[in-house]
Amino acid sequence: MWLVSRALRIVAGIAVFVAFWEAVVRVFALPSFMLPSPIAVYEAFTQQWSFLLYHASITAGETILGFIFGVSAGVLLALIMSSSEIMRRFLLPPITATQSLPVFAIAPLLVLWFGFGLASKVVMAVIVIFFSVTSTFHDGLRRTDPALLDLGRLYRLNRWQRLRYIRIPAALPALASGIRIAAVFAPIGAVVGEWVGAKGGLAFIMLQSNARMQTDTMFAALILLAIMVLILRGLVELAVVRLIPWQQEKT
Repeated sequence: MWLVSRALRIVAGIAVFVAFWEAVVRVFALPSFMLPSPIAVYEAFTQQWSFLLYHASITAGETILGFIFGVSAGVLLALIMSSSEIMRRFLLPPITATQSLPVFAIAPLLVLWFGFGLASKVVMAVIVIFFSVTSTFHDGLRRTDPALLDLGRLYRLNRWQRLRYIRIPAALPALASGIRIAAVFAPIGAVVGEWVGAKGGLAFIMLQSNARMQTDTMFAALILLAIMVLILRGLVELAVVRLIPWQQEKT
């Protein structure tokens, strides 16, 4: 039921936003090159739907791969850092330093190193999202209830058994929070990579449309990107419900 309730809230929110958007365009009589009306954006989508969906599929592929690799890298790094204080002190500074670098500053380097194709966009998405997964999961692993660890020692579980049967399950809610954040930022990483240099994708459409003053097409691409984020976030929520069935979200 929580999923149906959330879907209804999303639909209601979208309806209110579209109504407000249309009202702003009509009240202030804004020209279409500044802010197209929702109807104009809809017409742009219906006239170019195959073109838009083709480029959306490129961004979706980059996003999914970046999300999978980014979450995997984040989980692996968190496990490595939690295994040893020495490893934590060794890995934490460079991991933190990667997040201080502006993504637009390193995106041209990634394009130079990995080319204009899929690889540079996937790497950019990984860089954008892995830290949230690493930090939240690592924090969850470090904050395991001491009573549970004492119980594991009582049953003579070794270090790796305590990690597998106690620390990881206890840290799953924290990991779920990191994955939720990653689901939102993964498309942003892919789009930033496309923005710097790409042969296709939603950012490619945005750049071309902006140069040609085709604001309605640019907004159609933006809406597709937003839909992509909502779908990915929804899939993550379904996965979290299955992964952590004991942590039911309040509606």
